[in-house]
Amino acid sequence: MKTRYTEEQYQNMLQDLFRRFPSFQQAGTAAYKPGIDNMLVFDQLTGHPHRKFKTIHVAGTNGKGSVSSMLTSVLSASGIRTGLFTSPHILDFRERARIVQGDELKYISRDFIWDFCERWHDTFDHLDLSLFEISTMMSFEWFASEDVEVAVIETGLGGRFDSTNIVTPVLSVITNIGLDHCNILGETLPEIAFEKAGIIKPCVPVVVGESDPGIDSVFERKVLYTNLPEPKFMGSRTEIMSLLTFADKVYPTMWNQHDEILAKMDLQGACQRHNLRTVLAALEALDIPFDRACVAEAIERTAARTDFHGRWERLSSDPLVICDIGHNEHGLRLNMKKLSDMLVAGECGSLVIVYGIMSDKDFHSIAHLLPAEAHYVFTSAPGPRALPAEALAQKYEAYCAEEGIPCASYQVEQEPSKAMKMALETAADMNEPLIYVGGSTYVVAEIIRWFKEK
Repeated sequence: MKTRYTEEQYQNMLQDLFRRFPSFQQAGTAAYKPGIDNMLVFDQLTGHPHRKFKTIHVAGTNGKGSVSSMLTSVLSASGIRTGLFTSPHILDFRERARIVQGDELKYISRDFIWDFCERWHDTFDHLDLSLFEISTMMSFEWFASEDVEVAVIETGLGGRFDSTNIVTPVLSVITNIGLDHCNILGETLPEIAFEKAGIIKPCVPVVVGESDPGIDSVFERKVLYTNLPEPKFMGSRTEIMSLLTFADKVYPTMWNQHDEILAKMDLQGACQRHNLRTVLAALEALDIPFDRACVAEAIERTAARTDFHGRWERLSSDPLVICDIGHNEHGLRLNMKKLSDMLVAGECGSLVIVYGIMSDKDFHSIAHLLPAEAHYVFTSAPGPRALPAEALAQKYEAYCAEEGIPCASYQVEQEPSKAMKMALETAADMNEPLIYVGGSTYVVAEIIRWFKEK
């Protein structure tokens, strides 16, 4: 059957979308539009598609993608037709919306993307929408058209003013709170927690993955104040607070199996222990009967079942190449510690790190996490928001001088693919090397794409 558009026309349409309606990943704060008023108008125009299926809403500083994908894997393995909305994409724009049922995985189609953009392109301009707002509503409409039963919805940035916050979910999940996007969400953990807590809705259970004495009260107050007007509770604080679960303060039914599940998981990052506990607590909060063997198998095969990329993903075994999109202090701390632990344990003999960051990233807040025993290849992601590789090297030199410590050996290569070749050539002369790729989602995406093309 003849298509209504050519490959060139489709690619031009996508490029035009990214040019006219920039994403946060490309343009940073210039693309961020606080408030959901425009989204509410767009939702009304499209007929409130998200009301045609149940939703699970996931926010947090780190772990949103892993938790969302694990929940999707479990629900789909249990026979539930499950939608999954995440961002940003790694290789293909279509990754942002997918449907999983059993072992079947389906991405949003090019035809649907084309038709949606054709139908609503005037509205995009009229409402001055962001790319994230467009892709959110596009995904909601696709899920509704495909009769999904439940959709797991990952927030983009924050929660209170996030485009996805038009949904009223059956469960809200907040993975953890760390210092990231401080220029938008706040300079302190309580301020950031307040923004993330914005996804909490009346009468909806809430699971917080990682508790913190300094911010737990933010979630407690939000749950209390959100539900006090509800006649259902008649002002009972005990009943209201039963809606809130801190995953690391409880022992979910399947937590006694966590070591076995973690060992078999195809997601092997150090952060997955926290994420697994969050998921198990979330499944209990859903109050749906799940088969324990099915849950364990589904979690263990999360990456394979949902086609999940960029989280401690092994790209090569000879030499060992691992990539991870963790980019802030909260996420990098676990990754860099695991790399150092692997060196100490003899799981690798030497370490090469291909590293690039965005220009608005506070390098000093993460520089102290970079292992001194590694060799670095500094690079730069494509796009105007990326920090040039040479500038990153200069920041590294300045940091070492300020701290009075010697710099590790390093090389500089602007293009990620050439940086990867440089890392492989350097590693060829090392003893049992491990190459780690990280710092920016876009650097990781470029390297994953390069390996796939190889």
